[in-house]
Amino acid sequence: QVQLAESGGGLVQAGGSLRLSCVASGSIFGLADMAWYRQDPGKQRELVASITRSGSTNYADSVKGRFTISRHNARDTVYLQMSDLKPEDTAVYYCRETVLNGAQYWGQGTQVTVSS
Repeated sequence: QVQLAESGGGLVQAGGSLRLSCVASGSIFGLADMAWYRQDPGKQRELVASITRSGSTNYADSVKGRFTISRHNARDTVYLQMSDLKPEDTAVYYCRETVLNGAQYWGQGTQVTVSS
């Protein structure tokens, strides 16, 4: 069974940085596409960044130049380095894994709160 565990969220002042981690288990991580999403209460879950198994990345316009997604296959881990954080980045951040057969799995999320 695929399981994802996010960590690294917290409270930070505007302009600060955080690094989120998501550790996967139960899958062949190196063959999976990974992504970070976020959701604010009352809003739809939105894509923040994604990275394919070959390392291609994609970012939401709102985070380009501030966030960096990366992966460490030997550690079954995907990261989201967030810099120059803004209050509008406040949300619960979720990790998603897409395996070869197209099935998708979600973590439980980690809260990021940016104070102004």
